[in-house]
Amino acid sequence: MLLGSTGSIGTQTCEVVDARRDGFRIVALSAGGGQVARLAEQAARFAPQVVGIAAEGHEDEFWTAFEAAGGTDRPALVCGPAANEELAAMNADVVLNAITGSAGLMATLAALDAGTTLALANKESLVIGGHLVADRARPGQLVAVDSEHSAFAQCLRGGGGREVRRLVLTASGGPFRGMTRAQLADVTPEQALAHPTWRMGRVITINSATLVNKGLELLEAALLYDVDPDDITVVVHPQSVVHSGVEFYDGATIMQASPPDMRLPIGLALTWPDRMPDAAAGCDWSQATAWTFEPLDSQTFPAVDLARRAGRAGGTAPAVLNGANEICVDAFCEGRVGFLAITDTIARVLDEHLASGHVGDDGLSVEAVLAADAWARRRAAQLCR
Repeated sequence: MLLGSTGSIGTQTCEVVDARRDGFRIVALSAGGGQVARLAEQAARFAPQVVGIAAEGHEDEFWTAFEAAGGTDRPALVCGPAANEELAAMNADVVLNAITGSAGLMATLAALDAGTTLALANKESLVIGGHLVADRARPGQLVAVDSEHSAFAQCLRGGGGREVRRLVLTASGGPFRGMTRAQLADVTPEQALAHPTWRMGRVITINSATLVNKGLELLEAALLYDVDPDDITVVVHPQSVVHSGVEFYDGATIMQASPPDMRLPIGLALTWPDRMPDAAAGCDWSQATAWTFEPLDSQTFPAVDLARRAGRAGGTAPAVLNGANEICVDAFCEGRVGFLAITDTIARVLDEHLASGHVGDDGLSVEAVLAADAWARRRAAQLCR
């Protein structure tokens, strides 16, 4: 089952499955409603039993596009805000959640409650749900799709528990690596969307430029692998070939390397703990190459430190950080605020929440998370005016 099938991870998952029809079948597809024609083409190609659209009012558009794409066996069509959650609760071997943003939370919880293996590309649902999500999962039920978290899982096969000193989380540095804060004041959305390595959707690409994405990944790693946020070191690795690593107490560090191709972690997530043969090309060891690592400039890019602060506070703080960020990204892309205002606004919203309204881990509930997310969005929208 593939949720969020029309986005970057979703379309690449379709490519992986399409090349291996003898081993995989997509029983359900869903999308938000922004690319109904693409969803219909996928449905015509993969013949799922059920298709979900999280927005209402797209039924006629879907069926018209489905027939135009040569679809014959009509799937059941579920539309509305609860569509992803309804699909995630259905029977499947693996649910791959590639929904963008906090909208993926309820589907994540539904898949875990159904006992299905959850391949998680929607990091936001784990970040904002925190221990509500992490504690709900059975051992081995949560499988990471992000290349960095897939790398951690692979490296931790070399040792775990008390042997681990720290996780080493790599970051490409984005399109503005090496620039000063003053130089970032006038960057445009077009410049921020020009990522030097990865092909991704709008939100995650902007998040990579601000390094908010790295902060979210830090919080996700802490929850997935039960590591304190302060024991995760972020280093800049512009080549994006080393996807992350684990440093052990004896001084050894094991790192996972492969060319930047999301088909490898997607394939591994679909077959975990086994590997998918030829999921992607490996490194070319016949060519001279160099991999470099640099410390993160936290003064220019404060997003990782903001995420650490939210992680230390726990509870609803990560939901506030994520919700405020999503509003700020929209405001930046629409030209209503500057690039630096994204993290500046997140910091202000987080400060206000921690001063009044914060709910800790002990009192955390789905209702508290959703309320904090909604408040953060409203407050960020006010500040972005």
